[in-house]
Amino acid sequence: MKRRLAAALLCLPLWVMTAKAAPNESGTSARAAAVIEMKTGRVLFDYNGSDRLPQASTTKIMTVLLALEELDLDTYFTVDSEAIHVEGSSMGLREGDQVSLRQLCYGMLLPSGNDAANATAVRLAGSLPAFAQLMNERARQLGLTNTAFVTPSGLDAPGHYTTALELAQLARYAMGEKTFREICCQYTAKTHFGNPPYDRYLTNYNKLLNFYEPCIGIKTGFTGDAGRVLVSAAAKDGVELICVTMNDADDWADHERLYEQYFSELSPADLSALIGGIGMPVTGGSREAQAQPVGDLYIPLRAGEYERLSCYYRVPPFEYAPVQAGGYAGQAEILLDGELLCSFPLGYTQEVLPLVPYREQPQGLLERLKALWEKISG
Repeated sequence: MKRRLAAALLCLPLWVMTAKAAPNESGTSARAAAVIEMKTGRVLFDYNGSDRLPQASTTKIMTVLLALEELDLDTYFTVDSEAIHVEGSSMGLREGDQVSLRQLCYGMLLPSGNDAANATAVRLAGSLPAFAQLMNERARQLGLTNTAFVTPSGLDAPGHYTTALELAQLARYAMGEKTFREICCQYTAKTHFGNPPYDRYLTNYNKLLNFYEPCIGIKTGFTGDAGRVLVSAAAKDGVELICVTMNDADDWADHERLYEQYFSELSPADLSALIGGIGMPVTGGSREAQAQPVGDLYIPLRAGEYERLSCYYRVPPFEYAPVQAGGYAGQAEILLDGELLCSFPLGYTQEVLPLVPYREQPQGLLERLKALWEKISG
């Protein structure tokens, strides 16, 4: 009897460690969570989405974005020896290694290399604090007012935080960058670095890519202060969503459940009948300028929402001749129940020439009066 009791007690800690966290009132195990629709940025789910929390290695989304803005991603350089000596996850950099920024992006997005993040920061800004300043400047430019960066890797530090909603917004921006999207969706990838560089393979920590077929990215994170943080993206039947959970012990299951819930609610709707062309008066022009919406006019909607949409054209009252074909004409704003949902750029479909060729237009008052008299008198 005592032996059986002792065995049961020995098993108790293992059960406690492997038991899943109980869902809270949000239906997830997360401290904060958000789901947004990719194309419009519409918030579909928000649980404590504005709470400031540590973001762990999802920080590297910003670090990679800043790296990808460089014109030269493929020139090899020697990593900074001090920068790569950092705790936590690693892509395997060693002193004297030759690597390119592109390879470092793979190292950040797949195995979440803190060494890759630090090497990137020193390469781009000269030091970690200087790079953190660049990160914060870009956050302000993107309207992320509840986000602050201290480290390029996401290791815990006072004043290093974001929110679930702003992390979702950052992820949406990142997924609009072609190279970022191409890298973060790969579960394994061949890279080339070392001293001298040689081929090696990296594996993505984002297991959602492996067991949830619609998943197309993005980034995992974990620290003692942050807990498990997961930013993911998924695409299904013409709809793309982004899901964020922060401090969530059951994040894989929570993401899959949230995706299935909101994919079932949304389907692409064609807005071409709602957003028609618009005519613009052209001062000094030979005719009216016609403008049309540019790009794909499909957005995901819930059942019954199309009938509640309206369109407002935000355009100037007139244009001056000449008008160039393909030029920007303004925005067509789509409102749902009177609230802005999304907007589409408008472009001019044809060139509008001046009534009098520009070079021949009289410049002075006397010349303009003379030209008018000649026109009237025939």
